[in-house]
Amino acid sequence: MTFNRSLKFMAHIDPKMLWLTSFLLISNLAMAIEEPKFNLIEKEGSFEIRLYAPKMIAEVVVTGNLQESSNKGFRSIADYIFGNNTAASGTQEKISMTAPVVMKAETTSTKEANNGWRMYFVMPSQYTHSTIPRPNNPNVSLREIGETKVAVLRFSGLVNEEKIAKKTRELTQWMTSKNLRPLSDPELARYNPPWTLPFLRRNEILIEVE
Repeated sequence: MTFNRSLKFMAHIDPKMLWLTSFLLISNLAMAIEEPKFNLIEKEGSFEIRLYAPKMIAEVVVTGNLQESSNKGFRSIADYIFGNNTAASGTQEKISMTAPVVMKAETTSTKEANNGWRMYFVMPSQYTHSTIPRPNNPNVSLREIGETKVAVLRFSGLVNEEKIAKKTRELTQWMTSKNLRPLSDPELARYNPPWTLPFLRRNEILIEVE
């Protein structure tokens, strides 16, 4: 049953996104895919409090539902790290893939939900603001994020808007029990390629806390 659900989900994935993900991961098989560095402050079951080191991200804002935005956002940022960029030398440069891919719901001034999503990749730690290649696509931007303390809920399975809302409620309830005050809206972090079986997937909801 789980395998069949995974096949049905993969049938709806944009073939270009599937190919790009495959290429990126195969290109990085010789080395471990880098993840953002953090110190673990507390762990309680699937809940954690982490202190993340400063990092640089490449991000894009896209419209549509979660699936549509995942496809469009991934293509844009993958295009940037594949080489649609300008390095300090004036040439193009390929940038290694990292994990996770992070998404955050965007809202308008009217606070309507699901107007779109902000997606970002964390850039490899070897880069600084002065050495990172600049995107040629004006829709892709670079941004530095300072040290952040976050509450995290880890879970597996497929992800949709309903599951994000459910896991966010669980995380905020745990935060309340720990007297943790939120400083940001929730983010969804996904660590696996789209063909990964649901029970093997690593997903996380992250909320910055005081």
